Amino acid sequence: MENKKHIALVTGATGGLGTHICKRLANDGYIVCANYRSKEKADAWAAKMKEDGYDFHLYQADVSDYDSVGEMVKKIEADHGTIDILVNNAGITKDGAFKKMSYDNWAAVIAANLTSVFNCSRHVINPMLDKSYGRIINISSVNGQRAQFGQVNYAAAKAGMHGITKTLAIETASKGITVNTISPGYVATDMVMAVAPEVRNKIIEGIPVGRMGGTEEIAHLVSFLASPQSAFITGANYAINGGQHVF
Repeated sequence: MENKKHIALVTGATGGLGTHICKRLANDGYIVCANYRSKEKADAWAAKMKEDGYDFHLYQADVSDYDSVGEMVKKIEADHGTIDILVNNAGITKDGAFKKMSYDNWAAVIAANLTSVFNCSRHVINPMLDKSYGRIINISSVNGQRAQFGQVNYAAAKAGMHGITKTLAIETASKGITVNTISPGYVATDMVMAVAPEVRNKIIEGIPVGRMGGTEEIAHLVSFLASPQSAFITGANYAINGGQHVF
């Protein structure tokens, strides 16, 4: 590899987990390209990041749309060069019992959480192959490994990430590219912390370490897998759930 800063693209960057992934990768010395969908939210987020001392490069795209992702990747390549690290972090939930689940809620979650991984990976993989280097890190979930009532769509999408990871890993392993998955358990994001305290406490009772995970802890694992020193790790899934699901 030539002596240059590696370029990292983080999808769903403006959420709680995305924010800490971006900060950690910036602290590691990478050029961080932060993907967003809502401009209003992204502008407020960027202002807050600047207050914290970070000046990320923001790029809009609907990651569930193949052509939208393609345009975003072209802009990043024109501005900075080809992408070295892709963190597929974007995702949504639309929970509900299967007997009541609408097709729209199924399709939206599959598109945002699973098809997005294909879209983003597909647009960066050939440049990675050309330079014989790349890191793709897919953010899945403990609920892609176990059952969770009301999350047929989400669990299917997150489980599907593992299939993409394993197969793409063996297709690209000889070319200096690693592809891995991280499966967080319950993490203390703003969304989780907004639930009723009694519900939150019930969740914590089921976590052997006695607390929720921190977004910084997930970001630390992303940093580890993004490193050039992690070149012998590919096709793996890293469970980070405080012992809530072991197998």
